[in-house]
Amino acid sequence: MKQITFYLDFISPYAHLAFEKLPQALVGHSYSVTYKPVLFAALLKHHGQLGPAEIAGKRDWTYRQVLWLAQREGIALQLPATHPFNPLGLLRLALACDANGEPNRYVCETVFRHVWHGGLEASDAARLQALTQQLAPARAVDSNVVKAQLKANTDDAIARGVFGVPTFAVDDKLFWGFDALPMLTAYLSGDAWFGTAWDGAASVVSGVQR
Repeated sequence: MKQITFYLDFISPYAHLAFEKLPQALVGHSYSVTYKPVLFAALLKHHGQLGPAEIAGKRDWTYRQVLWLAQREGIALQLPATHPFNPLGLLRLALACDANGEPNRYVCETVFRHVWHGGLEASDAARLQALTQQLAPARAVDSNVVKAQLKANTDDAIARGVFGVPTFAVDDKLFWGFDALPMLTAYLSGDAWFGTAWDGAASVVSGVQR
């Protein structure tokens, strides 16, 4: 059985798409998935990057692409009223729903759909309160333990080499992005390519540094 760690932030439409299609990508394989909420903004800060929605032009392209991908894949997706937004409340809620801070698929699905279904304000206080009542977390959402766990998840992701979401970690390998799902499937299927080309790709020397 393969252990898959799914690093996610509910702010990412690509994470939502990947979450919805993951079961299909894993058909026929023996696996266990751990869902690990992380703060995407902290990953960006660590790597000195801006998010796609923070770059003019790329912002519009991102929204157009995810809407197109969603209709192509048959996934329900409506853009929230505002984006980006502060996802801390949602991330902490997901972590608070399990005594060990490992939200199950139902919890993650419910939070993702809170954001990406309906076109509403994802961080609206009244909606967040209703979502909290629906999920009935096992721990206090604003507890220091939950806050520390989110930071620990994010630090763990950075230490593992994660730079964006969604990222799937399997063995010593990271698969980043919605479009990496076929690559993940190939790896789980024992594709021989990973025995040679994977490490070779990391040996390319950088010719320019800025």
